[in-house]
Amino acid sequence: MKKLFAILMILIMIFPTAACAKKIDLGTSGEELGFKIGVVTGTVSQGEEEYRAAEAVKAKYGDQVILQTYPDKFMDEQETTISNILSIANDPEVKAIVICQAVPGVSAAIDKVREIRDDILIIAGVPGEAPDTISPKADIVLQGDELGMGTAIIEQAEKIGAKTFVHYSFPRHMSYPLLAARRDIFKEQCEAKGIAFVDATAPDPTGDAGVPGAQQFILEDVPRKIAEFGKDTCFFSTNCAMQEPLIKSALENGGILAQQCCPSPYHGYPGALGIEIPDDKQGDVAYIIEQITAKIAEKGGTGRFSTWPVPVNMMFVESGAEYAIAWAKGETNGKLDQAKLEQLFSEYAGVEIKLTTLTEGGTNYPNFMLLLSDYITF
Repeated sequence: MKKLFAILMILIMIFPTAACAKKIDLGTSGEELGFKIGVVTGTVSQGEEEYRAAEAVKAKYGDQVILQTYPDKFMDEQETTISNILSIANDPEVKAIVICQAVPGVSAAIDKVREIRDDILIIAGVPGEAPDTISPKADIVLQGDELGMGTAIIEQAEKIGAKTFVHYSFPRHMSYPLLAARRDIFKEQCEAKGIAFVDATAPDPTGDAGVPGAQQFILEDVPRKIAEFGKDTCFFSTNCAMQEPLIKSALENGGILAQQCCPSPYHGYPGALGIEIPDDKQGDVAYIIEQITAKIAEKGGTGRFSTWPVPVNMMFVESGAEYAIAWAKGETNGKLDQAKLEQLFSEYAGVEIKLTTLTEGGTNYPNFMLLLSDYITF
């Protein structure tokens, strides 16, 4: 379990602050803070959602926000990640740095920052390093509550009418302790609620048939499962590449989908529904939700498809930045104010957000916050 969050990352996948900060001219946009914050994300090719969220923070606060990216090949170029983060901390006006995703190398970068700036607040979202590595370094660590989803997804599936729950995975994913533990929670929750649990094996996208073969299997198997178990069947897959065919086939055949493997309006839905996002709507969550809702209604799936209302990584960036600003203004109860975090996340998402702390291997990490969101049903 120690390497759990590193595994998740693969899946999916400085001078003392000046007494008086220099006045920053924002013109007519944004609020004058009197200090700066840094935001570090992947590039557009590596993590477009986080990058667009960082751009939104920059658009709001102008030159008071310093943007940096980590390299696409971050596993091989950790020195670049360290250098880029350290360059932000070298600006004496910077009060806080928000990093998402906190890829391998971030812990080492924080060490370097602390050597010259022990006053900076550092928020690390979606860590790619083990909890006992990143938690002692960052002030706040943010991660989706993967095990909590084992209960939440089944509760949501029940709400939208599921009588059967089909869990697609393959032996490689089930060898990961977290994914196997969540599957067991799914099964327990289904039994408790009288929902039939179906443990279905799909082709591994890294196998001989590749991603196309795995996707084709999903397109063909979903109608078979609906024919066998009925239309009140909710589908879930542990693999990102399977989300588009899963949504597409479930919708076309009258099935249900409570949540993707990575909950977000952007994950699988646009591609499955043929939604083109124009340049001026990139990062506009309200627009994509409106488009998804309309497309699902056209196919008669209203009330049977759902997800989290915002991409969690975008929320970590934008709400993380707002928290950092609030902390720098003295508006939080210390560096770690769980109530303030929940408030900002809930305001951003438009639904209630709850945070809990991570306990792993008998050790509690009080600054490692696990997030669960309520759902938006299309």
